[in-house]
Amino acid sequence: MSRGAAHAPDLARVPRGTGSGAGPLRGVRVVELASIGPGPHAAMTLADLGAEVIRVERPGGTLTAVDREKDVLTRGRPSVAMDLKNPRAVAVVLDLVARADVLLEGMRPGAAERLGVGPRECLERNPRLVYGRMTGWGQDGPLAEVAGHDIDYIAVSGALHGLGRAGGPPQFPHNLLGDFGGGSLYLVIGVLAALLEARSSGEGQVVDAAIVDGTAHLGAMLAGLVAGGAWREERGVNLLDSGAPFYDVYETADGRHLAVGAIEAQFYMELLDRLGLAEGAPDRDDPAQWPALRAALAARFRERTQAEWVQVFEGSDACVAPVLRLTEAARHPHLAARHTYVEREGVLQPSPAPRFSRTPAKLGAPPSLPGQHSRMALQAWGIRDVDALIADGVVDEA
Repeated sequence: MSRGAAHAPDLARVPRGTGSGAGPLRGVRVVELASIGPGPHAAMTLADLGAEVIRVERPGGTLTAVDREKDVLTRGRPSVAMDLKNPRAVAVVLDLVARADVLLEGMRPGAAERLGVGPRECLERNPRLVYGRMTGWGQDGPLAEVAGHDIDYIAVSGALHGLGRAGGPPQFPHNLLGDFGGGSLYLVIGVLAALLEARSSGEGQVVDAAIVDGTAHLGAMLAGLVAGGAWREERGVNLLDSGAPFYDVYETADGRHLAVGAIEAQFYMELLDRLGLAEGAPDRDDPAQWPALRAALAARFRERTQAEWVQVFEGSDACVAPVLRLTEAARHPHLAARHTYVEREGVLQPSPAPRFSRTPAKLGAPPSLPGQHSRMALQAWGIRDVDALIADGVVDEA
């Protein structure tokens, strides 16, 4: 790090953009080298929490499954379009890095280095920089340079095997568990921890966030249960994997479903009472009677619609909840009261989370088109000769 000290910017004199952050990360500056999936989610999360994030992407944008105006993962930050195969564009990125606290990238290992924006070049320009790297397999190991997706990472990390019912194949929760649970959120945790450490040490560092590592870490409780003999490595036979009939999903008369999580004895007794099964129900403490108990619960839940059962269990501690579609979840009385979901410009999306008592997070700008803010964002970050960069084709302006 010391050899880059001569190039380190005087951070007190670096011009700061106005930003739109109002949360606890206000004043933190982040350069995002656009990627897909967990990388944008991490950048969105930091922006939601008040960081000033500038998104650098190739002209034309990155892969997305929806129109950019509806791509919630790109909300909260301006878009600057540049081709990083152009050395002048690389120079612009390094100028941004000199003014930043964090850089996020989600390329294959070695790609950023080949472009000239790897950790060595960036930390030479700014020794205090936190350089966050998001990959599936990590920066090293036999699979580091092999392609993969969420389903592959959660398979190898041991998480996928246990998801599903007894006798059936593994079931995966689309890409929530790996990309966003084990990936994005661990990148955010790592970046924030490194930022905190840099405040005392004055030195930045590289954060290697790998989806396989984060997903494995999410399974810490399961690892303990397996080690203690309290969890069988068979699908659908344990307390929390649909093996227990009092922790499962049941179909209602209208083809909808209810989630039942009555683990504790007092909650279970309230479940039976509300169902009218308090007398004569099979013994839940005897696993041999679980099939009979499951059949009794399933038969009773099929007698009424989901809405009718919601009324039956309203305000109770029976741990029963309706299984809702995303668009329905936004209208649920509890989530509506907390404004957990919001609608902006016709796009339903989650509000920033978590919540803060003194520095509340604020929903930032809506998703932007690639290069929509090239001129404004670069000028706000103090980049010189932006007009010339645009005129020469180094920077693309939408």
